Amino acid sequence: MTDMTGWSIERLHADHSQALRIDELLYDSETDHQRIRVFSNSTFGRVLTLDGVVQVTEGDNYIYHEMLTHVPILAHGSARRVLIIGGGDGGMAREVLRHSGVEQVTMIEIDAGVVEFSKQYLPSISAGAFDDPRLELIIADGAQYMRDCDGGFDVIIVDSTDPAGPGEVLFTDSFYGHAKRALAPNGILVTQNGVPFMQGDELTGTMRAFKALFTDATCYMATVPTYAGGAMAFGWGTDGPARAVDPETLAERFRKAGLTPGYYTPEVHKAAFALPGYVARLIP
Repeated sequence: MTDMTGWSIERLHADHSQALRIDELLYDSETDHQRIRVFSNSTFGRVLTLDGVVQVTEGDNYIYHEMLTHVPILAHGSARRVLIIGGGDGGMAREVLRHSGVEQVTMIEIDAGVVEFSKQYLPSISAGAFDDPRLELIIADGAQYMRDCDGGFDVIIVDSTDPAGPGEVLFTDSFYGHAKRALAPNGILVTQNGVPFMQGDELTGTMRAFKALFTDATCYMATVPTYAGGAMAFGWGTDGPARAVDPETLAERFRKAGLTPGYYTPEVHKAAFALPGYVARLIP
């Protein structure tokens, strides 16, 4: 929502809010389902909100996207096929495609309008990813695709909204079960799991499902300034040895990848799995 002084006020949580000043309102449309707005802010650049809740910003999206891509891909070490569920703004595809060893990226987005909207109003987020011949964009329901696909993916990234509305099905036990079946041997599943200080039940639910499915199930963390309430958690599930990769091997893979990220480093990668006590207690 917006108050009378030109601020976007996020009220995702009942007793906690954050505000971003609207320097220029670039788009504002209310559909039967949600209100979509894009505005510019001097610190974060262009900001996309759905019903007043920040989804992505030009200024800090790299943190979220780098940590959901480089962590599993570099931990795996030989990822060739990557599946992205969601990610209509193109930021996740952008970071995956920075890895020259990735041969195929399949991206499942439920709403073609989100892709076209993002190309028009947030082109810097995708940075040309939609034109990369390695990317296959499929407009479909992610949960249905996961049920029906042939699998064989080395990494699956679930870039979902919070578990409400269309995104709710992406947090169910059955969805995670189908995702595991779609992984190649030693494949890795990573998920967006919100801010555990404010959304602990979300992380606990995912971790309960992961513990039943994977021999290595945990989460790792990163701080994204525009997501209110502290550090974000990312679910991690695999039956392979990827999390145990030694620092020297990880550093060599990073060097060979030729990445110049703004947040990710091999040291951050290893440290992200060191969980604060309050987060560790949320994992069954």
